Amino acid sequence: MTRHVLPGEPPVEITLRRSARARRFSLRVSRLDGRVTLSMPARAREAEALRFAAEKAGWLRTVLDAAPPREALGFGAAVPFEGRVLELRPAAIRVARVEGVALLAPPDAARLGARVEAFLKLAARQRLQAACEVHAAALGRRFARITLRDTRSRWGSCTADGALMFSWRLIMAPPEVLDYVAAHEVAHLVEMNHSEAFWQVVRRLMPEYERHRRWLKRNGTGLHRLDFGAGWADD
Repeated sequence: MTRHVLPGEPPVEITLRRSARARRFSLRVSRLDGRVTLSMPARAREAEALRFAAEKAGWLRTVLDAAPPREALGFGAAVPFEGRVLELRPAAIRVARVEGVALLAPPDAARLGARVEAFLKLAARQRLQAACEVHAAALGRRFARITLRDTRSRWGSCTADGALMFSWRLIMAPPEVLDYVAAHEVAHLVEMNHSEAFWQVVRRLMPEYERHRRWLKRNGTGLHRLDFGAGWADD
């Protein structure tokens, strides 16, 4: 992938992504963070792709203007954690931690985003590891490993060799919602599809999964509101 800036007012940063499956140029604006991705056939020329983007410049800026703004992380910010909203406060400590209704972090503002993100990732890994182990044991299956990313369009995934991937932002959601996503991906160890048989496996692991799935559809976008300043991993 390469990045280019489309000139104009305001300039628009575009990520070019080559795809063996792409047959034409296509633009996508993330509804979560406003990032612009231009998919292009594997053998297409970048100059042609950029001309295509320039032709769509007016449309791009209209869509970007309508996108909800992201909030830069700073002390006093409201940080969702396990379904609660905590106030981010400075404290004379070395690593971030929860204390009552506050999320405490070292007072160094320059490293605030990285430190809070590290705290959230660690908590997410611990909760997801435990949840996946419980669900995998219930099915008599094993998963290969768990990785965490800051994905924009998927909360989780499962590969054919049993590798599970999750968005670490799930730690911001209520615990039962995180547990549902873990159950969903572990169910793919049995059914690598979204057939009725797959949903039966999910229901076996979590009979009330539909309620948690609805919560994520309604509220998932809000989990991407905060910008930790560390960049995104592409899914």
